[in-house]
Amino acid sequence: MSGLFLGPRTPFYSLFRIMVVTTIVKQKIYDYLALTKPKIMLLVIFSGITAAIMEGSLVHTPFAFLLAIFALYLTGGSANAFNHYFERHKDAKMVRTRDKRPLPAGRLRPSHALCFALMIGTVGIAIFGFFYNWLSALLSFLTLFFYAIIYTLVLKPNTHHNTVIGGVAGAMAPVGIWAAASGSFNITPWPLFLIIFFWSPAHFWTLAISYKEDYKAAHFKMLPVTKGEIITLQHIWLFSILLFIVSLTPVLFESGLLYLIIAIVFGIAFIIKTWTARRLAYAKNIRSVFQYSIFYLFVLLTGLIIDSFVNISIDI
Repeated sequence: MSGLFLGPRTPFYSLFRIMVVTTIVKQKIYDYLALTKPKIMLLVIFSGITAAIMEGSLVHTPFAFLLAIFALYLTGGSANAFNHYFERHKDAKMVRTRDKRPLPAGRLRPSHALCFALMIGTVGIAIFGFFYNWLSALLSFLTLFFYAIIYTLVLKPNTHHNTVIGGVAGAMAPVGIWAAASGSFNITPWPLFLIIFFWSPAHFWTLAISYKEDYKAAHFKMLPVTKGEIITLQHIWLFSILLFIVSLTPVLFESGLLYLIIAIVFGIAFIIKTWTARRLAYAKNIRSVFQYSIFYLFVLLTGLIIDSFVNISIDI
C-alpha cells in the first residue's frame, strides 16, 4: 500500500520530495542568516535608522533610506560571518554555541561561510560607494576589517580589554550612515557613537558573566575570566556612569528637552541597577541587568528619533 501512495511516479511522492527540499532550503537560509547574527544586527540597524532620521536627508527618499540600511546590514552581517568563520573551533568548545551555530554544528561548510562573508561584505561596501559616496564605503570597510580581524583574531584571544576596544566597531554604524547621507565626516553623529561605545562593555560584560565557564573553556580573555565576577560588576557600574554622562551629549547638538528627560530618568535607573548588582554581587541574577541594558539603549535611540520630530529646544 505504501508503494501505491509513495511510489516514485505518484503525486504524493512528488509532493513529499518538494516538502523535503523546501525544508532543507529553509534550513540553509536560516543557517546563512544566522551567520550575520540577526539579534546583534537589530541594534546596529536601529542605531543606523536613528542616525538617518536625525540627519534628515534620507528620510525624504525612501528607496535611498532603505538601501543604506540594507547595505549596513550586509557589511555588519559580513563582519559577524567572518567572526563565525574564525571562531568556529572555539565555538565548538562552548555549550552555548556548539549546537546552535551552523559551523560547529556541521550544518555549513567553513569555505561556504567564508565565501558568504566575502560576498555580502563586498556588495554592502559597493552599495555605499556607488550609490552614496566613497567616504561611507571606506568607513564600512574599516569597520568590517576592525571587527573581523583586529577584534576577532587579535584582541579577543589575547586581552580582556577586547570588549572596550572592540566596541568601536559596533558604534560606527551611525557614523557610517551619517556619512552616506551627508557625504561628510562631521562631529554631529559622534554622540551616538559615544553612547553605543560606552553601552557595549556594560552590556556584554553581563553576558560574559553568565557564560564565564564557556569563555574559559574556549580560552577567550573575557574580563570575568581574567579578573573575576566582582571586578567585572564594578566595571559594569563604572561604565553605566560613563554611559549616563555621554548620553547627555546629544543635547549639545540637536536634541532637546524630551530626549534630555528620557536620558536622565532611564540613565539613573540603569546606574541604580548596576550599583545594586555591584553591592550585592548577585552575579547569578545578572540577567536582569543584561535585559535592562538592551531596553535602555532602545529607549535612548527611540527618544532621539521622537525628539528629532518634536524638537523642544533647550537654551544652554
